Amino acid sequence: MLGRKKKQQEEAEAAHRDAEQAEQEAHKRLPQPKGQPTPRRKDQVAARKRPLVPDDRRAAKQAQREHMRQLREKQRVAMETGDERYLPVRDRGPQRRFVRDWIDARTGVGEWMLIVVLLFLFVSLAVPEQMRIIMSQFLWLLVLVVLIECWWVARSVRRKIEERFGEKEKGVRFYAIMRALQIRRLRLPKPLVSRGEFPA
Repeated sequence: MLGRKKKQQEEAEAAHRDAEQAEQEAHKRLPQPKGQPTPRRKDQVAARKRPLVPDDRRAAKQAQREHMRQLREKQRVAMETGDERYLPVRDRGPQRRFVRDWIDARTGVGEWMLIVVLLFLFVSLAVPEQMRIIMSQFLWLLVLVVLIECWWVARSVRRKIEERFGEKEKGVRFYAIMRALQIRRLRLPKPLVSRGEFPA
């Protein structure tokens, strides 16, 4: 019991010391009144130094965990709103934003392929062999159509990006293809334009 109280008291004192130190550093960053010597660079660098291993590892770990939780929450919100500041690196930039809007504005065959494949798997269990063969042939035809569509999407994206931005970023065409193959409702970042609302 005494050990626990002592530990809590030590943690409170450590937190109080950290708060005082932060307040002193904030005060040092304020403009100094006239008549006082300007602090030397060496002293300023020494004041900013932090130990590689913090005194209270548990508190440092908890602070790091809280920081990561806040970052994940900001990224989740950015996926819904399209806020560029907190999007993952692969989704940032004006070219990626243009590609997302252009893909989301169109209606393609590729976005329905996953649904059709799942339907085929369930229906094929309940139909005769002859019907299953016909369905599989239709499925292969659909795959061929989707491959042609992917080639057309990559070509169109390259042309539109070069017309609008002058130079194409690396990986933009693959980014467009992967988004075109996703079900619209499940795309991340979320679509911000309606169908037919192509970027100007």
